[in-house]
Amino acid sequence: MPRESAPITGAQPVVQLVASPLRRWLALALLMLPVLLVSIDNNVLTFAIPAITTSLGADGTQVLWMIDIYPLILAGFLVPMGNLGDRIGRRRVLLMGAVGFGLVSIAAAYSPTAEALILWRALQAVFGSMLMPATLSLIRNIFVDSKERTVAVAVWASMFSAGAALGPITGGWLLQHYWWGSVFLIAVPILLPLLALSHLLIPESKDPQPGPMDPLSIVLIVGTLLPITYGIKAASTGEPWLVSVTAVAVGLVLGVLFVRRQLSRETPMLDVRLFQRKAFSGPLLVNMLSLFSLVGFMYFLAQHLQLVAGMSPADAATFMLPGLVVMFASGLAVVPFARRFGRVQLMVTGVLVNMGAYGLLALMGHTGELWVVMASFVLLGLGVGFSETVSNDLALSAVPAAKAGAASAISETAYEVGSVMGTAVLGGLLNAFFAAHLRVPGSLSAEQQETASQTLAGAHDVARQVGGTEGQALLDSAAHAFDTGVGLTAGIAAVLALALAIGVGRWLRGVR
Repeated sequence: MPRESAPITGAQPVVQLVASPLRRWLALALLMLPVLLVSIDNNVLTFAIPAITTSLGADGTQVLWMIDIYPLILAGFLVPMGNLGDRIGRRRVLLMGAVGFGLVSIAAAYSPTAEALILWRALQAVFGSMLMPATLSLIRNIFVDSKERTVAVAVWASMFSAGAALGPITGGWLLQHYWWGSVFLIAVPILLPLLALSHLLIPESKDPQPGPMDPLSIVLIVGTLLPITYGIKAASTGEPWLVSVTAVAVGLVLGVLFVRRQLSRETPMLDVRLFQRKAFSGPLLVNMLSLFSLVGFMYFLAQHLQLVAGMSPADAATFMLPGLVVMFASGLAVVPFARRFGRVQLMVTGVLVNMGAYGLLALMGHTGELWVVMASFVLLGLGVGFSETVSNDLALSAVPAAKAGAASAISETAYEVGSVMGTAVLGGLLNAFFAAHLRVPGSLSAEQQETASQTLAGAHDVARQVGGTEGQALLDSAAHAFDTGVGLTAGIAAVLALALAIGVGRWLRGVR
């Protein structure tokens, strides 16, 4: 049986290695700052939207774009920025992204209009796409020892997963004490140490033979990822099906053209042949669907805690902490087990634990009991922590160090697509089940009935307008419909996780 995970041969990167183990780990600590920041910013608006809507007078479409524009742009630009880092230097691109991200975040915090905030969020994503590929590719080149690199990647994956859950927590705490712009200003204190110490601790590295610039390939890859991501989003927000299908179709056509161009070039921007390697493509799928599970669960959790359980943003944030701690700790604890039992086996185990988390929610979620929600989130944190660490380590080990930037960008693109799909697919299913099970008082106007049936938040708004016994009846029905929808959606998610575990386990059989 061939050993699938043997690294592809290739030129070694231009890199000045950090002199001592202490400096390597200090460099890693510094690189975790932008990882945490970008991950937090993916969903920090979860709790800030009501305050922003009131302050800026944003309508429903503008609110959706405030949330969606960030992952859309981020997903589209990750691969080009990873390639740019391979070409001109990963540390250089990292610092360019840090300066730009910090300045744009300050501008976003003081946005005078909804349109201005949408623009700043888009620019945040452009600079954020410079940060993420650079961090993982620098780790690939700083930690040349495979055992050290496994630990370093575990820290990276744990920090990224923790940031995905920490976004709503941070937002909830800040909104409890400050105005909505504070959720953007957190970028400044996080990035200042990176800018001050990077030249002392982080070595520069790049591909010694990057080949000529290929603007057409950049246009094609952005044109592939943006429409596909938008099409997935549009499907979850009630857009006409033709819009979603057309967007995805355009992305797929451009994707085919991109692949054909890469195969025909002597020095492609992205070596698409990497996807033929099981040790690279299998972990990418796990990456994507682990974030799919996490973000979809966060969509349920944020609404249940605040609108069903009646918690304040700060209390909801505190409730999430155990799951967050387990997610971070399990990502680190899996390292010694990976060496003993094998990374593929533990990656599949993580997916199965995710299935267990959703299975518990499917069986007991309709009760609305907080212990069920807590136990499910802790289980999910355990599974995501396991699977993300070993999947990233496998994928990163399957490529030459000189191509680490582009490979890292592909891995993070899988993260972003999974994040978008988590809200689009699981959130869309939940909204559909909610509408099907909601019972609204007959005295409501057609407009009120439409608003109440779209989302749980919409039902709460209508209930406040109506008041009295009818308002309370609507609230009770909305809570029951939401929890019923959570149970049904979780059942579907559990089946998907089981299918993923079986499929990846068979696909990676024999990989060492």
